[in-house]
Amino acid sequence: MNIIQKDKELLIFLNNLGNEYWDPFWLTVTDQRNWIPLFLLIIFLIFKKLGWKKGGLVLIALIVLVAFSDQFTNLIKNSIQRIRPNNDITIKYQLRTLISPQSFSFMSGHATTSTFFTVFIILLLKDTYKYIYFLILFPLIFAYSRLYLGIHFPIDILVGIIIGTFFAIIYHYLYKKIDKKLFS
Repeated sequence: MNIIQKDKELLIFLNNLGNEYWDPFWLTVTDQRNWIPLFLLIIFLIFKKLGWKKGGLVLIALIVLVAFSDQFTNLIKNSIQRIRPNNDITIKYQLRTLISPQSFSFMSGHATTSTFFTVFIILLLKDTYKYIYFLILFPLIFAYSRLYLGIHFPIDILVGIIIGTFFAIIYHYLYKKIDKKLFS
């Protein structure tokens, strides 16, 4: 069994579950700008829990988190150079593609960064807001949009989620160390 072939077959299956009725929804979901209200809510919750000084530290930490994740995924993409499904001549005509990015596919920056961000926020706020775990829907829906649009393979998404979770756990640990040093 060739894992790359199975990855392509799974993408074709998942991608072809889509239809024209749902296309506008998934195009909206995949655009980061449409998640700004969620990000503003998260920032509000952070400042509400932590106050201005600690909230400011978290906001800076989030900016660093996103910048690091973006650069890390670009480093991996440019090192691995896996062609995106929409550019893969062996399957592109079997896919429903609504956008056609030309950058590389592995690993998904959307999956990595959204998972990294979300898991960090959950770890940070879980003791204060019991419903914060619902935030996990954000990276899952956001990442699935990439499969729906035919621009990432399932392995790209899965690895992005795993790496994002791993980074979030480490980042939260480091954040707690810095927080303790600065505010104890």
